[in-house]
Amino acid sequence: MNSPQVETFMARSEQKRETRQRILDAAARGFRRGGFGGLGVDGLAKEAGVTSGAFYVHFKSKSDAFRESVAQGVADVERGVRQFQTTSPKTWWNEFVRFYLGTKRKCELAESCGLQSLASEVARADAASRKAFTSELMKVAQVIADGPRPSDAPATTEDAYIALSTLIGTVTLTRAVDDASLANRIAAAAEAALLSQSQKPKRARKSKS
Repeated sequence: MNSPQVETFMARSEQKRETRQRILDAAARGFRRGGFGGLGVDGLAKEAGVTSGAFYVHFKSKSDAFRESVAQGVADVERGVRQFQTTSPKTWWNEFVRFYLGTKRKCELAESCGLQSLASEVARADAASRKAFTSELMKVAQVIADGPRPSDAPATTEDAYIALSTLIGTVTLTRAVDDASLANRIAAAAEAALLSQSQKPKRARKSKS
């Protein structure tokens, strides 16, 4: 049995961890909705329901929070892909594509895919943020290429990058146009292209890069 002191320490550690995650989640929503420049530290702290002082207890700067938000946002895509692979091993790619071009295309920006909504922000960010984005993106591509078969999914990391670029570009375009009919046509065309892979010769898988 733990002593009262140990239990108090563990409780405080857990509370600190939860507060840090709450700030990170709030920062991610803020960055996706308004970009890096959309909110300052005070705004991010308010979004999380903490003081600016509490923010600095957990993050050295807004750039520090942005970098971790980027890493978490792209890692969420990897976890999502893995979930589809686990629950629907034979049709996971089809279901993932339709989810991405459906639910993730139409949701509020604050809840959008970090891979799509933060990419343009990362391009203007510091080297550390780009490195975090790159590392997590490579993991997503590898998980897609290593996915269970049979499936219409890309079989190589190169094909996975092409598919991810198509998904990201499609959502970006459909969010930008002011014509709902056109947005739907763009999404439908992308879906048809991404789900026609089973009709093309498969290239051999490549090992992790």
